[in-house]
Amino acid sequence: MLNIAIKAARSAGALINRASMDLDLLKVNTKSPNDFVTEVDHAAEAVIIETLLAAYPGHGILAEESGREHGAKDSEYLWIIDPLDGTTNFIHGFPFYAVSIALSYRGQIQQAVVYDPTRNDLFYASKGRGAFLNDKRLRVSKRTRLADCLIGTGFPFRKGDNFKRYMQMFEVVMQSCAGLRRPGSAALDLCHVAAGYTDGFFETGLSPWDIAAGALLITEAGGLIGNFTGEADFLNQREVVAGNPKIYGQLVTLLSPYTRIIVADGAKPDGAKDGDAASGALTPESALIAGRGAEAVAGPDATPAAPVKKAAVRISKESMAREKQASADSERKPPRARSPR
Repeated sequence: MLNIAIKAARSAGALINRASMDLDLLKVNTKSPNDFVTEVDHAAEAVIIETLLAAYPGHGILAEESGREHGAKDSEYLWIIDPLDGTTNFIHGFPFYAVSIALSYRGQIQQAVVYDPTRNDLFYASKGRGAFLNDKRLRVSKRTRLADCLIGTGFPFRKGDNFKRYMQMFEVVMQSCAGLRRPGSAALDLCHVAAGYTDGFFETGLSPWDIAAGALLITEAGGLIGNFTGEADFLNQREVVAGNPKIYGQLVTLLSPYTRIIVADGAKPDGAKDGDAASGALTPESALIAGRGAEAVAGPDATPAAPVKKAAVRISKESMAREKQASADSERKPPRARSPR
């Protein structure tokens, strides 16, 4: 299955490379403000789907541009495809974009391929067998202090995204690390964490096809990935944080106050009030499929209900810190001398 995914990724990459030589002739459409799609996205996706289904006609497909239109709808195998992650970069000739393909079996990512056509770099992984760049085994970085680390991120860019919330996260992380980088392709950003080029990564507003392949590469390279509270439920949660084990924990501590967990089946998150947009949300998968990506699930990023969640987490942590400090002070404090009678 991995070889078929590699074949599909290279075929799409060849098409993208040919198109990159004639960008002036490119037809660009807008899915939503600042969210672009080109004929190359569609052509690359068609090549990938054709290659995969020719080998595995009974498998399902979840693709950025066509959703669940192709493939079997009830298969336990699901190919998750982003034919061109970094379309805006591609349109401008900025050479940082990639093809991302992952295979999920019963909800677990088993195979991953991310192909960088501009550098002919092939990142790939199979569950339990390690992560590789071309033929070189990948390992995450060994840095242990966030102050020494280079962290990747992605900026909010769609209409309705909560930019103020992101700027708060940006400020907190920026002041704690050696530098932040935003190249513009989440799939490659995650690969760079797996390769040890960067030490961590965080972003909001991402869809499964942006992160599915990169997630397996990180875990197979010895790293960790999750949502902002550090839980493994991240693929459909519209927020992700990743890094080597030491840095991951430090990033989670910084980012957990800003989490926006999507609640399934109409349940309310702790502290949510009636009328909050987060209440009664669609299940993540149905929302993603129905909206085919960004707009259908932009709500959780843009809702004002989140500060309630943020305050609850922050108060809890501060209380725990005060209790620990009080306990430590009491242990260090010398006994009070008795006054003479």
